[in-house]
Amino acid sequence: MVATQSGEPRPIISALSPLYRFFPDVSYLLIRISAGGLLLTHGIIKLMTTTVAAHAAAAFARRGIEPSLPLAYLVWFVETVGAICIVLGLFTRFFAAAAAIELAVITFAVSWKNGFAFSSQGGGWEFPLLWGLVMFAIALRGGGPYSVDRKIGREL
Repeated sequence: MVATQSGEPRPIISALSPLYRFFPDVSYLLIRISAGGLLLTHGIIKLMTTTVAAHAAAAFARRGIEPSLPLAYLVWFVETVGAICIVLGLFTRFFAAAAAIELAVITFAVSWKNGFAFSSQGGGWEFPLLWGLVMFAIALRGGGPYSVDRKIGREL
């Protein structure tokens, strides 16, 4: 395999080189918007179908996660305001790290006992783990070139 100066492999069809050079940043933007958007849908569902205090706090308390009410509001905040910020690329590292922590708790404290099968009762642990790792990767990378963080030249 022949590599370019940047260490990337040379495409078999050299006419595609400009396309391949352009798309890494765009593909990262797509991942960041998708991950933030999926997180936002969970926050919106909580807002539209239940009250944060009634549903999430009771679920936390049943699992021994205390203080349940403040944590329920924190989760809702991360899933709404934090998700919007991830989509925009504003305070990206902070909110992606918060979402990764939330998803780690969901993976190990809530879903682990259900096993590896998203179709099992209560859902399996593989999807929260996957999305937690995606959020962790976003926290490590930051907003990327197409972000408000980059535009203002600062990151949290």
